[in-house]
Order: sequence, then structure tokens, then C-alpha cells
Amino acid sequence: MQNSTKNSGGRIANAIIVPMVAVVLTSVLGIFGLMHWSARLSDRTAEQSQERLINGALELTRNYLIKQQTGVVIWDDAYHEVNQDDPDESWIFNNVMHWLFQNHRFTKGVLINRDFEVQQIYAQNYTSKWMTPEVLHSLKPSIAKVRARYITSFRKTPSGLFSFVPKSSDARRSIAETGIVSLQGEPHLFSAAAVMQQIQSISPMRRPPSVLVSLVPLRGEKLKGIAEMSRLDGFVLANIQAPRPGVGQYLLRSPRGDDVGVLAWQSAQPGTQMMRRINPFLALAAFMIAAVVIAVTMFTRQMTKRLARSEANAVHTSRHDALSGLPNRARFHALLSDILEESILNGSNTAVVYIDLDHFKDINDTLGHSAGDKVIMAVAKRLRHVIPESGIVARISGDEFAMVLKDCESEEWLEYILDQVHDEIGRPIMIGRREIFASMSMGAAIAPRDGNDPDELLRKADIALYDAKENGRSRRSFFEPSMEQQVQSKDEMSRELRLALKNDKLDLAYQPQSDTTAKRIVSVEALARWTREDGTVVSPAQFIPVAEETGLINDLGIWVLNKACAKAHDWPGIVVSVNVSPNQFKHPRFVEKVMAILAANNLPPQRLEIEVTETVFAGRNDSVLKALRRLKNLGVKVALDDFGSGYSSLSYLRRFPFDTLKIDRDFVSDMNGNAEAEAILVSIIQLGKALGMTIVAEGIETAQQIRFLQDHDCHRMQGYFISRPLSGAALSKFLEDFQGTDSNDYLNYQPRALGS
Repeated sequence: MQNSTKNSGGRIANAIIVPMVAVVLTSVLGIFGLMHWSARLSDRTAEQSQERLINGALELTRNYLIKQQTGVVIWDDAYHEVNQDDPDESWIFNNVMHWLFQNHRFTKGVLINRDFEVQQIYAQNYTSKWMTPEVLHSLKPSIAKVRARYITSFRKTPSGLFSFVPKSSDARRSIAETGIVSLQGEPHLFSAAAVMQQIQSISPMRRPPSVLVSLVPLRGEKLKGIAEMSRLDGFVLANIQAPRPGVGQYLLRSPRGDDVGVLAWQSAQPGTQMMRRINPFLALAAFMIAAVVIAVTMFTRQMTKRLARSEANAVHTSRHDALSGLPNRARFHALLSDILEESILNGSNTAVVYIDLDHFKDINDTLGHSAGDKVIMAVAKRLRHVIPESGIVARISGDEFAMVLKDCESEEWLEYILDQVHDEIGRPIMIGRREIFASMSMGAAIAPRDGNDPDELLRKADIALYDAKENGRSRRSFFEPSMEQQVQSKDEMSRELRLALKNDKLDLAYQPQSDTTAKRIVSVEALARWTREDGTVVSPAQFIPVAEETGLINDLGIWVLNKACAKAHDWPGIVVSVNVSPNQFKHPRFVEKVMAILAANNLPPQRLEIEVTETVFAGRNDSVLKALRRLKNLGVKVALDDFGSGYSSLSYLRRFPFDTLKIDRDFVSDMNGNAEAEAILVSIIQLGKALGMTIVAEGIETAQQIRFLQDHDCHRMQGYFISRPLSGAALSKFLEDFQGTDSNDYLNYQPRALGS
């Protein structure tokens, strides 16, 4: 009964309160709406007036450009000089183009001859690179108008000759066009005028004129002059940007209608100012009226809001990522399905883009997960800001995002949007006082071209992302069928390689290294080789990258180490050199595994040499250096491979005392007859010796290279001229033959083939 009474009282209260609230709200909102509409109308009228001021100031400035140009374009000497068969470019430079710079600050200029070809280019800094096909393309409409107006100004006389009779009494106006173009993103004012005679003569035929185009930056004195004429506050030249309240914008367009920038200013807003004065009184009146209603309905409304808020939070939490606030994977999939259904009905294209932050793990490792979370939030905010309003962005996992872009007009349009995304994310992110620069790789698939199924599109976008990351990161890729075939091929190779490792179906080849005298083999480099059961030879250039990507490189590297150390007993006194991948050093027990392999094969550490490249130091430098020092302390030799191929090799030589320095093969192959390459090679040898290192030259293919390296006391030499990589048995036979070969005979010997 009590509940029935409460419900009845509630219904009565609602019957009275609801109509009253509706009337009050309708009245208040109507008044507010009318006043705000009037204010906006007043603001827009004021802004249009300001735009007319700017338009007039621009028109005066452009007219003044024509007047400044008149001194050289309406001149008999200039007319005859530019139109002769062999014009004097020096005279034109000094008396026309450079004169305009000295007297009127025209920083650039281009002379178009009668055949509509570029005859001469001028720039204050003496470069012609600013004149690109795009700039000429933008200027062509104005140049064409000048030529057309000039030609149509000729009138045929009764004698059959032509007399120049311009439509306007002011000849300068009849043969000149002005406008704005963009040079490397910077707006420039230009004046294009026909070069003509001071005294108009009769001519037997009408010919188009040569046209002089003179340009001056809009920024600087010209912008200051326009600002002074318009008398607007906060007058600046800016890039194209979204409209903002209180900021007026005058769009600058090229002769072809392309946007080249905006003139922005602090716009006067009389309507807004009026509303700021009136709003407090209106708000107070509305508050007093609403207070009575609020007092009666407050409790009910609060409870309703709490329940609604709890429900909304629960729904939002289930659909959105807690850190970034973006839709999560499940919500993204549902939204994508809806959009694809809509695009099928509309016949429009939809782009699905996968995004992965490059090297995000390095940020977490070096700065901590708190900094990583801040980077994720900053990236999410920027993605929301830069994509079109109709687009959707979601966080899929740790450092992966996804976007849906509706109504994708073309691949070029999509490239433009992704360029904006790339530029936005590329701006520095401040974490405390530290600047962090993030980059991303993007993969895109487009419906219906690549399918209409959400899962299929996501899979293909992920394949395109993989392609972008594989080809250098910080780039984008669009899905192509060949990518899918490549992924499947790599997956198949990965499975075959894993099986080959498991069944011990790989082989090792060994490439010998001789000493300085070329009489003794002192070291061999162990190289992994793979031949499938059908006899197909798989190049290391194919299966090593696959092993790196799939994590098999750790197993492969240990296999090579173990096999090489076991085989080393067949060649007493010879050092066995093994390449170690950067990923192997990331394993926390890599050094312990090397120690175990040496112990299991009873091989002294001094007979093992580990070869590393500069890339092993990327990212976690301290842990890598620690592992290398532990190996060196055990007696294992450490070599820096491909020295000189990177830009920071010297810093690594300073930070870690390598035993061996392997000179990149490019230096050896380039030295034949090349004094510069030979000088660099000698410098590297001397540098290594000064640091107490053993110097190894790779890629030796001629006797002349051997002699040169002997003359400069290179410690060890390796290459096809000495021997190609050999199987274990072939190497044993090679060593027997080699030890009995005289060095002079050896230098006349031909390179040995694999297995010979």
C-alpha cells in the first residue's frame, strides 16, 4: 500500500512538474537560442567585413607589384634583348631580374619565352632549384592569360598590319596578372607581365610575348603592409588549419585554385561580446527559475543519474580501452562490421588501417612503463585529432592501433590522410623534461577491393603492416596479393627450417682465412647452409632473416656454435669463427650456453671467435657489452664484423676492446686502382693495429689485392681467391694442399671452388 501511495504521489508530481519544466525550459532555451543566433549573425557580418578589408589590402599590394615591375617589362631594350635568337642572359640577369631584387626586393623570377618555355630562372640565393614543375604548373594559368590578353590587344588595320591597342588605357593593367603560389610550402606573391615596347609600333603579325614572372615572399614586409592597411589584431600567415572560434581566416589560393595558406587574425566579435555581458543576467534568471524545479526533483534526478552513470560506465568500460579511452578490439570489430554493411549499400570504399609503434619496447625498457603509458595516451589523442570526423580509431593491443576511414575516395586520398597521421605522430612527445620521438608503421586494406568481411580486411591490413615493418619501419604499405603469398612462403619456410633444425638436416660450410704470408691458414669462418630433401639449396639470405623474425635464430645460432666447436678438433691450431645474431644476445643465458658448448666439446675458449656487427649494440647497450666482456674474460675472441659499413663504428671500438677487426668487403673490392679506397683501407689497418687488434680483410678476389694487403701487413685475409666456403671434409683436404703450396705459386693460383 505504501509503495502504491509513493507511486501515485510520484505520478501526480510528474504530471505537474513535467509540463512546468517543459514550458520553462522551452522559454529559456528559446530566448537563449534567439540571442545566440543573433550574436553569431553579428559575428559573421563583422568577419565578412574584415575579409573585405584584407581582400582590398591584398588587391592594393598586388597592383603595387605590377607598378614595381613596369620599369623593366615596358622597356624597348628589354623587349629586344629577351626576344632575340641568342639573348644575353647576363644582361637580363643584371638589368631585369637582379635589378628588381635590388630595387623592389623581388627575390625570385622566371622568364618565359614566346614559345612558352622557361628561358631564364633567377633567385636571390643564385639557385634554380625553386623552379619545379609544380611551381610552373601553378603559374601557367596566369602566364597564359597575359599572353592571350597581349595577343588580343592587337587590332588589324586596313593595311593588313597589326597595331597594339590595349582594351584599357593603362597598358600595365592589360598585360599583367598577379596571384599567390606556394614555394616549398611558403606563400609568395607574384606578378606575371608581358615584356613589351615603350613605343608601340605596327607589326606585320601577332606574336605572343615573353612573360616575366617576379615573386616576393608574402611573409615579411608584404605581410606587414597588408596588416597595416587592414588594421586587424593578431595578423599572421599560417598553414591551412581547421576553423577556430575568435580567429578569422582568409584562404589564399593559387591560380589553379589550390590552397597555399591562410591569413589569420583575431576577429572582432561584437555579438559574442554582447552575449558575454548579457549571459550572466540571463543565467541568473534561469538559475532562479530552475532552482524551484530542481529542489523538488533533485533527489529523484540524482538517483536516476547515478543509475544511468553506473550503467553507462559499465557499457563504456566493456567497449573501450581503459588507458587511452579508445574503442577496444571487440568494439572496433562491431563498428567495422556496421560500417562495411553501410558501405556496401552506398557503394563506397572503406579503408582499414593497422598501426604499430616502432620500437615501443625500447621506451618501456629505458624509461619505464609509466612513460610508455603516457606515450600511448599521447598517440591516442593525436590519432583522434588528425583523422576525419567520420573515421574511427581504436587501440587493439599494447602498442597497436587500428583505424577505419569511411568514404575512401582513392588510394591517393588515403595516402594524404596517412601522411597527416605520420606527421602528427612524428612531433616530439614531452615526458617530463624529456622529448620522445615516436614513429609508426602502417598497413592498409581497402574494401571492397580487398574484401568485405571484417576479419579478412583486418588480416590483410595486418599483412600490409608486416610488409611496412619488414621494409624499414616508419612507413606505410597497402595490401597486395603478393604480400599474402610472401607471408605464406615465409611461414612455410619457417616450419621447414624448424623441422630441419629438429632433425639435424642443416650443414656447415667453412671459409678459410690465411695469415699475412699467405702460407698458413689460421682461422675458418663457420657458415650455415641448408639443402632441402629435394636438393633445393636455400640461400642464407633467405632463411637467416626468417629465423630472425620467428625467433629460430637462437636455436640456429646454438646449433652452429655446437657443430663448429665439435668440428674444430679436426683442424688443430686453427681458430673457428662464428657469427652471432643481435637477437641471441637478448637471451639472458647466452653466455652460459656458450660456456656449456665449449665444455661439452672440450674446446679451449681461445680457439673460438665470436663475430658481431654494429647492430648488436642497438637498444640495450649495457647488457650487450656485459655479455661480450664476460665472453672475452673467458678467453673467447670477439671480432667486429663489417667494420666501416655503419656510421658509428669508431664509438664501438672505444667502448669495447675487440680482439679482431674485420674490414668490410666493399673497401677491398673498391681498392683496385682507386687511390682513395686504398688510402681508407690503409687507415683502417693502421687504426686496428694502434688499438692492438688483429686485422682481417674480407672479399679478396685477386692476387693484386693479396700483395697490397701483404705490403701493409694485414694480419689475416679471407675471400674467394683463397677459397670459397667448403664442407668439413673438403676443408681438411684443402688444408693439406694449402700447407704445401708455395706463396709465389699461390698468388698465381686460381680461386678454389666449393668442395674442391
